Amino acid sequence: MGSKWKKAKVALGLNLCMFVPKTLDDSDSSPSHTEVSERLSNAALLPAAENMDMGSSTPTAPVPSLKLSRSVSSSKSSKQTCAICLTKMKQGSGQAIFTAECSHSFHFHCIASNVKHGNQICPVCRAKWKEIPFSGPSLDPIQGRMSPSPINWPQNDALMALVHPLPLPLPHPPRRDLSRRHIVPLYQEPGIFNDDESLNHETVVSERSPCNKSTEDNDSIRELEIKTYPEVSAAPGSNSYSNFTVLVHLKAATASTTAAEAGSQNVSRNQPSLTQISQTPRAPVDLVTVLDISGSMAGTKLALLKRAMGFVIQNLGSNDRLSVIAFSSTARRLFPLSRMTDSGRQQALLAVNSLVANGGTNIAEGLRKGAKIMEDRKEKNPVASIILLSDGQDNYTVNGPGTNQPQPNYQLLLPTSLSGRDNLGFQIPVHAFGFGTDHDALSMHSISEMSGGTFSFIETEAVLQDAFAQCIGGLLSVVVQELQVEIECIHPNLSLSSLKAGSYPSRVGADGRKGFIDVGDLYADEERDFLVSVDVPATSSNETALLKVKCVYKDPLTQETMTLESEEVKIERPEQAGQFVMSLEVDRQRNRLQAAEAMAQARLAAEQGDLSGAGLILENCRKMLAETISAKSHDRLCVALDAELKEMQERMASRHVYEASGRAYILSGLSSHSWQRATARGDSTDSSSLVRAYQTPSMTQMLTRSQAMLLGSPSGQRLLQPLLSFRSQPSPR
Repeated sequence: MGSKWKKAKVALGLNLCMFVPKTLDDSDSSPSHTEVSERLSNAALLPAAENMDMGSSTPTAPVPSLKLSRSVSSSKSSKQTCAICLTKMKQGSGQAIFTAECSHSFHFHCIASNVKHGNQICPVCRAKWKEIPFSGPSLDPIQGRMSPSPINWPQNDALMALVHPLPLPLPHPPRRDLSRRHIVPLYQEPGIFNDDESLNHETVVSERSPCNKSTEDNDSIRELEIKTYPEVSAAPGSNSYSNFTVLVHLKAATASTTAAEAGSQNVSRNQPSLTQISQTPRAPVDLVTVLDISGSMAGTKLALLKRAMGFVIQNLGSNDRLSVIAFSSTARRLFPLSRMTDSGRQQALLAVNSLVANGGTNIAEGLRKGAKIMEDRKEKNPVASIILLSDGQDNYTVNGPGTNQPQPNYQLLLPTSLSGRDNLGFQIPVHAFGFGTDHDALSMHSISEMSGGTFSFIETEAVLQDAFAQCIGGLLSVVVQELQVEIECIHPNLSLSSLKAGSYPSRVGADGRKGFIDVGDLYADEERDFLVSVDVPATSSNETALLKVKCVYKDPLTQETMTLESEEVKIERPEQAGQFVMSLEVDRQRNRLQAAEAMAQARLAAEQGDLSGAGLILENCRKMLAETISAKSHDRLCVALDAELKEMQERMASRHVYEASGRAYILSGLSSHSWQRATARGDSTDSSSLVRAYQTPSMTQMLTRSQAMLLGSPSGQRLLQPLLSFRSQPSPR
């Protein structure tokens, strides 16, 4: 009988999920046949996907989440056998025995491994434990930070249920040192997130006097290039002009560009710094990722998200810090803001790989936690940003029960500290990623716009990692911060009529003599173009000085405030009218702004149900672009704009197509044009579209690295097979 029972036990233990009824010591009466049947049925409903390693394409062997005891009434037998590894427990055998508060006993190493994988309930009776086993050798946190292991996560049914099945039974578990094993209380998420890991303060301090700057010191300044282009270089002096356009072009230099290479522009330091960070070649980043793990993310989506997060983690530097928020019905911080050293990366990867999809979609709660991490930091890296990814619609704050209103209020999703509603300017940008065709593009676009971030539409699941790579490629190359552009009229009778700056906050003084544009951060080699309109009076002189541009910004490494001034913008004023050629640079940017305006109008028409009218708006814009000097000169930006407008027309072919992809595609395009920053939309590797128009070299480099990594794996090759036609091309500017 013993031999037969052993064979049955092994067969059942390896292939079935069975319920273990309570022993006589645990309950006054045995469970009824109906109760056992119900519990067996519930156990059978455990999703098979949870028995797969989401980081690989090979499923693990079926794992028993519950064990069958030999007898319902044999409490002695059950107490002598570990319900996890099915081997006998014997005092004095050199293996520690853990007895839980529910009176069930296990080998310590078996239950500690079980808890390490997120299970904080008894494998026998399913009782929730207030105290859990903690194994020092494998689970001890890194000194100076809390462990991101699932053992430290708060218990939450929506997030933590079925995090991992029980581990495979070990026939002969190895003996371990028992000296560091102890019991710790169940971890509760702190009320204040001031447990961020300390920054690396290894800096070189040098006393520098504003009156005694060496040439070598000046050469280390990171510069900003300013260029200006009037729409025509000469205009008859006898005429006055309203809305005369001047293009202000800015370009952030690369890290290697020196002051000597900047030309004749005047640079001055307003606030010399006493410290110079020489160990870090770029500004380090504080990054918080807010990730949707609702039920709709189960399967391939979650696997791709884990892979994309793995790429992000591996490409952050040791001075960069990362924290991850996972949200479904509620939100949980997986680990504190931690430096991505070798140990930090390992802990972050373990935490991300343990995520399981379940529950609803509470975007507001996820962003609230992300904002709180940024607000409560004891120390701050120079650059800070939030990445938000969701594949669904918020069903708690905007679309949930009791939120019936004519128009959704998307401001409710974003904490005021991120939107700038209670501060001057944007504080922490949220770069939002809409994943798949079921996400709420309007809410994601609104979140990014209010915070100063970008909105990307990830239509093809396989390019999720590429989209993340492009984003962090920019974040890891910030060379200018808190940039403010000041435009001042020079001629006493000149006045500003308008500033066309897209989504950047801009204002014109009451007297019309000065205008300001708040630009914020610039990535290395990133460009910005603004159109300034002025009213030019008639004059008898042969030249008119129009305006000058001054930029005030902060160097993210030295924290010095820099001032950069351009030369005066002048035009000739001949007596006789002649043939004056329109500036190609001005015409190009006019086309970009007119195309963006047409996209916005078409989207509004589509939202009102007039798809044919929306298509007509886009078609008329294409015809207008075809008549410009840019189009006749075969300007690449103009060609790309035409291709983008055509793509949007096709995505408005029907209501179904528009709601599935058209809306998100247009909103992502508007986000890109309004901020003049690269976003992912549709197929982000399609080099023929305008997706790459604002891409910087650092973004391209990170994107290339992502694609090389994907193509190096068989699963990546299968996913990216339709995208192998990608070829890197220069930006169509």
